[in-house]
Amino acid sequence: MAQLCGGIHLTPKPTMEPLFRPSICSAKSLFLCRVPLKRVATEAVANMQCSKYTKFRVRCSSSSGGYSHRPARPNYVPNRIDDPFYVRIFDTTLRDGEQSPGATMTSKEKLDVARQLSRLGVDIIEAGFPIASPDDLQAVKMIAMEVGNHVDDDGYVPVICGLSRCNKADIDAAWEAVRWALRPRIHTFIATSDIHLNYKLKKSREEVINIARDMVAYARSLGCSDVEFSPEDAGRSDREFLYQILEEVIKAGATTLNIPDTVGYTLPTEFGKLIADIKANTQGIENVVISTHCQNDLGLATANTLAGAHAGARQVEVTVNGIGERAGNASLEEVVMAIRCRGREQLNGLYTGINTKQITMASKMVSELTGMSVQPHKAIVGANAFAHESGIHQDGMLKFKGTYEIISPEDIGLARADESGIVLGKLSGRHALKSRLLQLGYELDGKELDDVFRRFKALAEKKKSLSDGDLEALMSDEIFQPQAIWSLADLQVTCGTLGLSTGTVKLLGPNGEEHVACAVGTGPVDAAYKAIDSIVEVPVTLLEYSLNAVTEGIDALASTRVVIRAQQGHSSTHALTGATIQRTFSGTGAGMDIVVSSVRAYINALNKMLGFQVEYMSSERSHARRVST
Repeated sequence: MAQLCGGIHLTPKPTMEPLFRPSICSAKSLFLCRVPLKRVATEAVANMQCSKYTKFRVRCSSSSGGYSHRPARPNYVPNRIDDPFYVRIFDTTLRDGEQSPGATMTSKEKLDVARQLSRLGVDIIEAGFPIASPDDLQAVKMIAMEVGNHVDDDGYVPVICGLSRCNKADIDAAWEAVRWALRPRIHTFIATSDIHLNYKLKKSREEVINIARDMVAYARSLGCSDVEFSPEDAGRSDREFLYQILEEVIKAGATTLNIPDTVGYTLPTEFGKLIADIKANTQGIENVVISTHCQNDLGLATANTLAGAHAGARQVEVTVNGIGERAGNASLEEVVMAIRCRGREQLNGLYTGINTKQITMASKMVSELTGMSVQPHKAIVGANAFAHESGIHQDGMLKFKGTYEIISPEDIGLARADESGIVLGKLSGRHALKSRLLQLGYELDGKELDDVFRRFKALAEKKKSLSDGDLEALMSDEIFQPQAIWSLADLQVTCGTLGLSTGTVKLLGPNGEEHVACAVGTGPVDAAYKAIDSIVEVPVTLLEYSLNAVTEGIDALASTRVVIRAQQGHSSTHALTGATIQRTFSGTGAGMDIVVSSVRAYINALNKMLGFQVEYMSSERSHARRVST
C-alpha cells in the first residue's frame, strides 16, 4: 500500500515481499526498509519523518542508504538461506589472515579475536587450519568450545569452521577441532586449474574429481552436516571442468561451494560472470550456498567480492583489515560497508547481519595482536578515512557533513574528538579517562583501568595534554599485549660519538625475581637488546624493526614494532602449499623515550614467542596422550 510523507509518494518495489512496507523516504531514490508490520505500528511516526536532509541521497547512514532497522538474521540452515537478500559473512582472519608474515597469534589472542568477531556478528568464523600443528588444533577447539557455544539473546551463535586439504588426516583434525561447536563446519579444498594440476598436484582431472567427491563424502560420514568445498584457483580453471567437479561434490553432500580467486587474477566483470555461469550451468546448485573468496593481488578483492554477491553468491569470505596471504584478502569492513551503503540501490537489496559499530574495535584488536599496522589511507578504518584537511572540504563539512562523507564514523563505532570540550592532562581523573576511552571503543574496569590510568598519569606529567593518538598507544602497550613472562623493571643506556654504546637492563622474571645484565652494542637499542638476550637466553633473529611518532611535536609518543624468529623455532604447515614454514612473532611498545619503547616492543615479542612455546608443548603432550589411548 502506498504511503504519503511530506508530499512524496512511496510505492513498494514489486521485488520485495508484501509483508514489508517502506519506512524511509528520499526524494531522489525511494527505498524499502524491510521492517515487519508488527514493528511498523510502534515506530511509524519516527520512521516516516522527513527532515530537510533526507531529501538528498548523500550519506550511507540510517537517514538514507543504510537500513534504519536491520532485518532479522535468517535462521541458519547449512545449504540454504531462506531470505534471498541475506549475505553470510565468513571471516577467515584467524586462518588466512594469520598466514601473513609476523601475524602469528597465541591461542589466547586467537580466542580474544574470535570473541570480538562474535560481537561483530559474523556468520562463520574460520578459526584455523587444525592439521598445521597441535597448537593450531587446540586453538580452534578452544574457540569451538567457548565462542561456538555462546548463544546471544537473539539466538545468534557463529558457525566455527576448520580448513582442511582433501585428505583424511586433515579432515580428521578439522573435525576433532570444530565438532565441539553448536554449528561446526569443515572446509575442504583441492586445486582445479590446469597450472596447479600439472605443476603442483601432478594429477589428472579425473583423479582430482574422485578425490574431491570422496573427501566431501568422508567429511559428511564423520557426522558433519555442514561441509564447504573450494576448487582452489577457480578463477583460472576451465569452466566445464569446474561445473563437473562442483556437481560431483554437491552429490557427495557439500552444502557450500566457495569459488576462490586464489591469486587475485580476475577482474570484477570476469568474476561476476564466473559466479553467474556457475549458477546457470551447475546441476544441483540450487541445493547449496555459493561463496566467494577473493585475494587482493591486483587490488580488486573487494570489487570482485561485490561483483560475486551481485551475481548470486550469498556468502563472502573476508578478513578484518584485509590481511592475509601475499597482498591480502577482501576486507571485511569494506565489503560490509559497501553492502550497507549501496546494497539496496545497486546490489538488489542485499544486507548482512553485521553489527557495524564493532568494526573499529575489531580493526584495532587485529592490528595490535598481529602487529600489522593499518595504513592511514585504508578505506573505512584508516586514520585518514574521516580526516579533512583541504580548506574546500573543511568548509563543506562545517556546512553539512554529507558534502564529503558518505559514511558516518559513528556507524563503525568510531568517536570523533570529544564534543564535551574535556582536555585530558595531568589533572584529569580516572572517570574522565574512562569516559574518553569508552568513546574510543574501549570499555575498561578494575586492574586494566588501573594499569592504563597509572601509565596515563606518568605520561601526563611530561605532556601538557594527551591526544586520542596518545591514548590509543597507551591502550596498545597495556591491553593488547601477551601474558607477561618477562617484564621491564629498569633501563639505562649511554651512547654518542665519544665511545661505545652500552645498555644496562633489569628484568623481572616469571617468578618475580630480578635479573640484571649489561652489554655493548652499535647503538643504544642494539646494546639493550643484547643485554635482554643474555638474560632470557633464547636465541632469536630480529627480522623487522620500525619506529614511528604517534603524534606530532617533539614530545610525541614513540611507537615501535619488531618481528622476531627463534633460531630453533617452531614450524607449521602452510594451508595452500603444504610447505613447512617457520613461525615469526611481532611485538609493539610505546613510550616517550624511543629506547624504552623499543625495549618494550622486543620484550613483548619475546613474551609472545615464549608463551606460544608453552602452549605448543602443552598441545604436544595432549596430542601424545590422545594418540596413546
